[in-house]
Amino acid sequence: MNRMNAARVMTEEMTIQTADIEISGVPAVCDPLGALFLPESQTLVVSDLHLEKGAAFARRGMMLPPYDTALTLQLLELVIGRYDPVRVISLGDSFHDRHGAAGLPSASDGKLRALISGREWFWIAGNHDPDQPADLEGHCVQELYFDGLCFRHEPVADPQTANGEIAGHLHPAARVVRRNKGVRRPCFATDGSRLVLPSFGVMTGGMNLRHPAFNGLFDRRKLTAHLLGRERIYSVPFDRLVG
Repeated sequence: MNRMNAARVMTEEMTIQTADIEISGVPAVCDPLGALFLPESQTLVVSDLHLEKGAAFARRGMMLPPYDTALTLQLLELVIGRYDPVRVISLGDSFHDRHGAAGLPSASDGKLRALISGREWFWIAGNHDPDQPADLEGHCVQELYFDGLCFRHEPVADPQTANGEIAGHLHPAARVVRRNKGVRRPCFATDGSRLVLPSFGVMTGGMNLRHPAFNGLFDRRKLTAHLLGRERIYSVPFDRLVG
């Protein structure tokens, strides 16, 4: 099931199975919707929402279904309701381009403002949206450090300096074979030292964790892909993944 179809069926709370992990010793929870929750600081982390991606393509003459923002916010509302965080960190590329925040449809604008209200909100600058989202509350920063963790959009190249890093940008996905059938899903990727989140937006693709872009980022002996299922996380060691 792709992310857009999943958004349509996840309109009610359902029993889910998360994955409990640690990043540099800090407890974290991987949610099947693609969000990371840090229970000790009551912080929810999402990455690569790419809100208004359809509108950005339409401005360039390529017409895509105009439902991505509403469906992504539907999922964001669901996962915020599930954990009721005091803080939300959006790890960059929250909007697909610089014009996305200003062009939000009124209903989506109202929903996003309601989600932001009453909690601390951080917009990490991304390569698609390097500026403060127009007229929206929250702190826009390049990087954020607290509780021994570093939150940034793009993972740094040297794993020796990345202990405690939580990043996005690469849209990790992984493929496994079960009962002679290949399954490919977005995933969290972590070796316990750093973590790269899957993209949260419903109209975003994924990059195979075996792609050269991931070379050198992780200790592959410890690397695990936590694949997103409809109701649960499937945790698979890197050596069991296929290309």
